[in-house]
Amino acid sequence: MRISTIALGAAGLATFLALGEAVPRLGLVDADYFSPPSGIAGALREELGDAAFWSALGDTLTGWIIGLGIASGAAVLCGLLITVVPLLRQVTASTIEFLRPIPSVALIPLAVLLYGTELRSVLLLVVYASFWQVLIQVLYGVQDVDPVADETARSYGLGTWARIRHVMWPTALPYVMTGIRLAAAVALVLAITAELVIGAPGLGSLIAVAQASQAVPHMYALITVTGALGLLINLGARAVERRALAWHQSVRGETVL
Repeated sequence: MRISTIALGAAGLATFLALGEAVPRLGLVDADYFSPPSGIAGALREELGDAAFWSALGDTLTGWIIGLGIASGAAVLCGLLITVVPLLRQVTASTIEFLRPIPSVALIPLAVLLYGTELRSVLLLVVYASFWQVLIQVLYGVQDVDPVADETARSYGLGTWARIRHVMWPTALPYVMTGIRLAAAVALVLAITAELVIGAPGLGSLIAVAQASQAVPHMYALITVTGALGLLINLGARAVERRALAWHQSVRGETVL
């Protein structure tokens, strides 16, 4: 089953690349605006040999990992605090529902006014977008705690911290890991978007420069890098999730299958 899935995926990718190579060469699309994969591969080799590319990649990953770390830590702490103190849940419910739907890109003017094209502008957008992904999952996870287990812990005299550690956290952890996995993808999208629109250093800025200078193959090469980066981040997040939840029924069920 695993081998057939990989083979089908490889066949689909080969078909996609073949079509991408044929369309501009047959004149169906202007090659000046849609480079064939062979041209993109050549541009990618040039980018990989350029120190500026690796510097931009480092800038993008820096904004991504710092923003994701800040957002995840803050969201977990806030989520647990809100659920432990019932009054806070009531007080913050309307605020959360108001702020959560605001698109992060709408904050770009504010980020530029506050920090210009610095890393802090990228972090503002990344943290804001990622925070809600994790916070909502934490709230859902704590709500899923078995009331009987919670009451049993109380009857045995477990304090607030002990109940969080032994009852709430194991139940909420699968939700938290899902939120972090989703936030990892969102954080990358916002990091590159901020670089593309604001001009902060990173892959997004290189894409904007390539587009402005009509270096179309290089633009597509950089876009391909961002896609590959997103794929690697998703695979890495899933691997971390499976390792952290090795004890959980859902992961053990995947292993058996």
